[in-house]
Amino acid sequence: MKVVTHPDFLQVYTKDPAAAPGRLEAVLEAIRDQVRFEEPLPAAWDDIEAVHTRRHIQRVEREGLYNIAALAAGAAVLAAEIGMEQPCFGLVRPPGHHASADSSWGFCYFNNMAVALEHLRREGRIRTAYVLDFDLHYGDGTVSILREKGYVAIHNPEADHRKVYLREIERHLQSAHVDVIGVSAGFDNHVLDWGGLLLTEDYETIGRLVRRAADRMRAGCFGLLEGGYNHSVLGQNVSAFLRGLSASTS
Repeated sequence: MKVVTHPDFLQVYTKDPAAAPGRLEAVLEAIRDQVRFEEPLPAAWDDIEAVHTRRHIQRVEREGLYNIAALAAGAAVLAAEIGMEQPCFGLVRPPGHHASADSSWGFCYFNNMAVALEHLRREGRIRTAYVLDFDLHYGDGTVSILREKGYVAIHNPEADHRKVYLREIERHLQSAHVDVIGVSAGFDNHVLDWGGLLLTEDYETIGRLVRRAADRMRAGCFGLLEGGYNHSVLGQNVSAFLRGLSASTS
């Protein structure tokens, strides 16, 4: 399985938990032997401006974060392009699902998922898309950018019990009929992270559910890293998700 990432993502570009030292290193150590790495280029200005206002882009520039945020968005675009042919994962930061067209919060700057899906649509690669956002926190930026465009169904699952949570994901995926599934993969709902709900094995189950749905629809599928802040379990959780996503159902 291919994983899109870049050495620059190891930079500690701010003091927030998403940029903490050692976070991505923990993931790289856990997945190194099961994947092939691809390096991205920064997203083109046109791709970023397709989902963000010029005022917001300039604000990110003034904060000195344009280069790293554009690289994360570019990695998302490459992961989505590869995902149309085979499952792919973008090991990126900054995350993106709290970035709206004209604002951002929650450690996000550009909305990586929105940039990637809009790129595929503008290139004529897709007509419809489905976003599964299993981060602990609601992906408000993705919803605000994409929902009104009419071609994207977005699911932010919520439940108090892990088995109910997994059944909700399965039920929603079973009803999907789209050209691509994009997963905003936040791992902060783990029992040893902020959310305290899911087990490591549940992330493999989610990956398998996504792959099964994609195979059923003959659709593309890709994931992008969002949250997940306990370095001692983050690598194992990402690895479990990738095992599920890469497991062929044929």
